[in-house]
Amino acid sequence: MQIQGQIVDIENKRIYSGEITVANGKIVSLIEKEHNNKNYILPGFIDAHIHIESSMLVPSEFAKLAVLHGTVGTISDPHEIANVLGKEGVYYMIENGKKVPLKFHFGAPSCVPATFFETAGAVIDAEQIKELMANPDIYYLAEMMNYPGVLFDDEEVLKKIAWAKHFNKPVDGHAPGLRGEQVKKYISAGISTDHECFTYDEALEKLSLGMKVIVREGSAAKNFEALIDLLPEHYENMMFCSDDKHPDDLIVGHINQLCARALAKGFDVFKVLQMACINPVKHYKMDVGLLQENDAADFIVVENLTDFKVKQTYINGELVAENGQSFVKHIDFEKPNNFNTSKKQIADFELTSSAKTIRVIEALEGQLITNEIHCTPKIVDSNLVSDVENDVLKMAVVNRYSNTEPAVAFIKNFGLKNGAIASSVAHDCHNIVVVGTSDAEICKAVNILIENQGGICALNGETAKSLALPVAGIMSDKNGWETGRLYQEIDAMAKELGSSLKAPFMTLSFMALLVIPDLKLSDKGLFSGKSFQFVDLVVE
Repeated sequence: MQIQGQIVDIENKRIYSGEITVANGKIVSLIEKEHNNKNYILPGFIDAHIHIESSMLVPSEFAKLAVLHGTVGTISDPHEIANVLGKEGVYYMIENGKKVPLKFHFGAPSCVPATFFETAGAVIDAEQIKELMANPDIYYLAEMMNYPGVLFDDEEVLKKIAWAKHFNKPVDGHAPGLRGEQVKKYISAGISTDHECFTYDEALEKLSLGMKVIVREGSAAKNFEALIDLLPEHYENMMFCSDDKHPDDLIVGHINQLCARALAKGFDVFKVLQMACINPVKHYKMDVGLLQENDAADFIVVENLTDFKVKQTYINGELVAENGQSFVKHIDFEKPNNFNTSKKQIADFELTSSAKTIRVIEALEGQLITNEIHCTPKIVDSNLVSDVENDVLKMAVVNRYSNTEPAVAFIKNFGLKNGAIASSVAHDCHNIVVVGTSDAEICKAVNILIENQGGICALNGETAKSLALPVAGIMSDKNGWETGRLYQEIDAMAKELGSSLKAPFMTLSFMALLVIPDLKLSDKGLFSGKSFQFVDLVVE
């Protein structure tokens, strides 16, 4: 097979008219040759850090959409399914991913559970990390979000890092806002990347200390604008990632969108493409070709080098997508799960109190971090209730693994005027998280998800829309287009109920993520990410 076009040689910073010959999945020759084909040929895009589960799709269904946008490989942390099903969940993702052409490179989740201040479905200890790191299908130790454990020399944490070093595999970081002597110690433990930087100065400091910074732009956390001006001087140590990408967003685009945005800012095309196509492959020793002779024939054909409209995607010489059509075949898959709680009563969400001031989680648009603010609660018949007028709404986290009392708190900036929204996609333990305008609707939303064995839903009175996620309670058994369509409908309903957030369900999914400051809610109670301890709802 011969393919002609304008070949983009990223590392040598040149573009030339040429022809590629492919045989048996490899590039056997790559020569300069004059012709009239004006399309560009370049290595495929890599997402340098993503949780496939957050697309609500199993890997084989994720692949169908990703190849449309020129993605040929991913660095995938199966942390979400591991929190539900343990190492068997990791093996599930690996085996499902092997059945399609896209090159998934999975890591060993380092923090399952992320903390012991919440209830997860499994634990992965250092001995299991040893087993996983010995597996050739595991490429790295995934994000070490227990940075306090690193800083305070937690024996179990250090053992996990030691096993990654033993097998000569990189260790990913996760340390939002960590600076100064603390970040120096964190990096010195052997941690090589961070995708959690949310300011220019933070990222610059980490780069100066030898860490690689991954620019994240996902469905909820959006750090592209804050970090992208580092590109001209630091592109050799930077990459792009989405981290969490909901299905409706994945239908529209992937890493190609970040390249287009960077080019629109006037940055050098070769520097941008080195971040998107080259750096992840080298850092993680990925099994992905870089458009060189004898490499695997993993490359894409694009119309131009401005918006990166993908005409063709090749993986191992196989045409997997062309002009908006995906050729990745459907694969039947099992639906393992771990949902062991029964339906709740309205009284479970009532909160008797005479408090004058309460702690409230302040959600922030486009950020995973939150603030702690103090508000005067609305009290009706001795019950703390949602204050719709002031946008201080009741929220709850419900343990999905056993029958326990829900944890109840309050949150600001969801903006709901009516109804409730709920999700069992709730990082990291994937218990049920819900926000609503009344106890009755909060209870009803939770019970819909329990009945579906996982999912997302929005409701208002008798009107409800839901998307069931029967694979571990976090992934759909439908294809990406159908999942994306249903998600869009539910997302639109959340906004009709009053939410002004761009991605209300993605934001909701991080409100139980204790390792990102400040105030969050687990199934065990209200938690401060700054002091790393539980705090009382009532201030006075």
